[in-house]
Amino acid sequence: MGEQVVTPYSVSARNGGVDYARIVSDFGCKLIDPQLIQRLEKLTNKPAHPFLRRGIFFAHRDLESILDAYEQGHKFFLYTGRGPSSESLHLGHLVQFMFTKYLQDAFDVPLVIQLSDDEKFIWKDISQEECQRLGRNNAKDIISCGFRLERTFIFSNLDYVSGALFDNVLTISSFLSINAMSAVFGLNAETDVLGKLLYPAVQIAPAFSTSFNDVFGEGIKMRCLIPCAIDQDPYFRLSRDLAPRLKLYKPALIESRFLPSIQAGDDSGKMSASSPNSAIFVTDTLEEIKQKLAGAAVESVLAYFTFFEENDAVLEEMKADFSSGKRSLEDLKNDLSKALWEVLENLQQLKAEVDDKILSEFMRPRLIR
Repeated sequence: MGEQVVTPYSVSARNGGVDYARIVSDFGCKLIDPQLIQRLEKLTNKPAHPFLRRGIFFAHRDLESILDAYEQGHKFFLYTGRGPSSESLHLGHLVQFMFTKYLQDAFDVPLVIQLSDDEKFIWKDISQEECQRLGRNNAKDIISCGFRLERTFIFSNLDYVSGALFDNVLTISSFLSINAMSAVFGLNAETDVLGKLLYPAVQIAPAFSTSFNDVFGEGIKMRCLIPCAIDQDPYFRLSRDLAPRLKLYKPALIESRFLPSIQAGDDSGKMSASSPNSAIFVTDTLEEIKQKLAGAAVESVLAYFTFFEENDAVLEEMKADFSSGKRSLEDLKNDLSKALWEVLENLQQLKAEVDDKILSEFMRPRLIR
């Protein structure tokens, strides 16, 4: 088996791509089985999202406890985020937010979205001002996914980390040893700056409702469900370990596979904003999509159809036609270009309607429960 590295800061996989069974084993999370999906459908009275049916969101931690609480009439909140390092989201980021939108609608629950602009300032060679600007641009992409203003709060760490949230950051950081940070995140005491040690506490704290007195109410304790890619799991393993010491609920997670890179032979295992040729961005034109897909690997083309073709019958027909030789790889690339452009053109039109006033409303602290 080739070397595989999956952390919040680095994903690499060789000799056959990411081994998700190995990740589940190494991380200690659980696979989502058909029975759990059926239970979710029954409780929400809505069909499961294609990302669930097709195993794209494939693993979880304590999803059963969230469903138990919901069945008993207890609300929970959703928490997810974006680290802004590019002008816009790419398709891999959209997967997370499209699924989060489904969860918000299916359960009718509040959502907090963290823009980790402080993280990008620490890890990337980007000024604080530029990180904040990118964050606001990315937030407009996120809003374009259709999130409900009355149920959604988007916050920038550089703007918002204070008060109750910072109290929790400090409390959490007092429990995290340098050795633990180094072990979980692969940090190097010789070369990594102090901010890299502190940042995990900033990402962990929003998983606890008591961080948001001005959003949920003073001292309100609610369960949290975190939709995220599997590489973010290390943060929330720590949060779950710390929850009993904080006398708070352990956050639950529902975790996805990576949308692969476009490029054949790319060993990163996923689409990356730091590699523009590996990614299709929300701002791309139809011609740019076609150009990027021209050199796409077969596996990537089939994967993108699995992610973004909502109709199961169309997806199966496409795969069968390709296997039988009825449709060529070039045919698939042309069809995929049109399908992806349909998604992105709609988002671009919706984003054009998101002005600074609307953005400010989403980022204004107010009760969303």
